[in-house]
Amino acid sequence: MTGQASLLRALHRPGAPVVLPNVWDAASARVVETAGFAAIATSSAAVAEALGYADGEATPVGEMFDAVTRIVAAVRVPVTADLERGYGLGPGELVERLAASGAVGCNLEDSDPGTGTLLDAAGQADFLAAVREAARRAGVDLVINARIDTFLHGPGDPQDQLADSVRRARCYLDAGADCVFPILVAGRPAIRELVHETGGMVNILFRTGPPPTSSLADLAELGVARVSFGPGLHRAGHEHLAAMVATIKVGGDPYTQPT
Repeated sequence: MTGQASLLRALHRPGAPVVLPNVWDAASARVVETAGFAAIATSSAAVAEALGYADGEATPVGEMFDAVTRIVAAVRVPVTADLERGYGLGPGELVERLAASGAVGCNLEDSDPGTGTLLDAAGQADFLAAVREAARRAGVDLVINARIDTFLHGPGDPQDQLADSVRRARCYLDAGADCVFPILVAGRPAIRELVHETGGMVNILFRTGPPPTSSLADLAELGVARVSFGPGLHRAGHEHLAAMVATIKVGGDPYTQPT
């Protein structure tokens, strides 16, 4: 696992980001690996939806880790797991379960999934530091991607949210995070400033908007180190399925008619 974690960490390169089309089960993970991607990332929202649960830690922790374990077993490339806020697990148990699943990285977010309340940055930094220390004590090399939810739940105008995101990013990197993930930040000026002011590895969510993110080439030019897609691919697939089913319902051929 140490080798896999080192490989995943090394893939984070500002200007040449690791691109992670997020998966939700073993089959989707194999598709991504077969396409030639060097690592796999899960989406907690997509996994939850595939299992019949709502997003926001509604999935029982055992089921979430079972899903991660199956994904890891299905591929040979490193896997990083979206673990929301940690499902109420203490740092030691969180690391233990991650190691048992075979995943070598994790996302941990700084808002309460149940209430949407943005958590205190210092408290979240302490949690991240405790996870890092638990991993060190257990001899587990772990790539931590610290999600920042200021643009999702934080008050204030976009410039205030950007400033708070930078502050949190620095705090979390100092606490031991390998990468920071200011979810929903968009637009070249904001991304450029965040990357420059953070001074560390930055993950950007690729989305169509509004406002849209830049292209993959633009994100690379801006110095982004990691690009992920969240539950977007899973939901787009379901939209395509819904269109095909609607075609069947009216007597059409879903394989030849445009959807």
